[in-house]
Amino acid sequence: MTSVDSAGASNGSATSAKTPPPSLHQRILNDIRDCILSGKWPPGRRIPFEHELQAHYGCSRMTVSKVLTELANAKLIERRRKSGSFVLRPPSQSAVLEIQDMKAEVLALGLPYRHEIIARNKRRSTREDRDRLDLASTGPVLALVCRHFAGYRPFCLEERLINLTAVPEAIEESFVEAPPGAWLVSRVPWSAAEHKIRAIAADGATASALEITPGTACLTIERRTWRAERSVTFVRLTYPGYEHELVARFTPSRS
Repeated sequence: MTSVDSAGASNGSATSAKTPPPSLHQRILNDIRDCILSGKWPPGRRIPFEHELQAHYGCSRMTVSKVLTELANAKLIERRRKSGSFVLRPPSQSAVLEIQDMKAEVLALGLPYRHEIIARNKRRSTREDRDRLDLASTGPVLALVCRHFAGYRPFCLEERLINLTAVPEAIEESFVEAPPGAWLVSRVPWSAAEHKIRAIAADGATASALEITPGTACLTIERRTWRAERSVTFVRLTYPGYEHELVARFTPSRS
């Protein structure tokens, strides 16, 4: 009797210690999250459509929709109307006080990099150009618009002015092998730089270039660089705000 009661007590204890199986919602969530966090599904990959997940798991559309909403809230996926859901790439980081290499930023995310020049115009500087370049008199400038890509998606819109009086060789450069910023850093030593950082809402042209919805919050960095006392370039870099962050490390000032 004692041994039977003892065995019964033992069996009851073991049964109560068992972990209940996860709900179907939790199982779908765990499966997708594991594929993302393990790297099996890289940033930018489209995950199965809702109807595909429904068929695979034999569940309702509401269950799938709740899972995808939870993953989107956790910043693991991005849901796009009519296009599906995509693994969200982690926010890129730029140091506030450094001139970053755009290609290096993208490669650090584990994504392939490319760039394209979408506008190029040599002209005499306008008043706005002179204000941006800190020029005292009219002179030739090269205006460039460049898109940088991380994988298949636009990563950053670059709008740049180059002072051709300071960098006359820029007029002969195609910027096909290297984007304007990397080319300037490799050819023209700079001695001073100024950064201005703003949050903006994307206008129509910016939204079109970055393939985002007009009004989307964006981060812009405006930079001017000088060599000795001569202005070299002005650039405005615009990033979708939800995909970029600025990082600064500093120590207490010493008197």
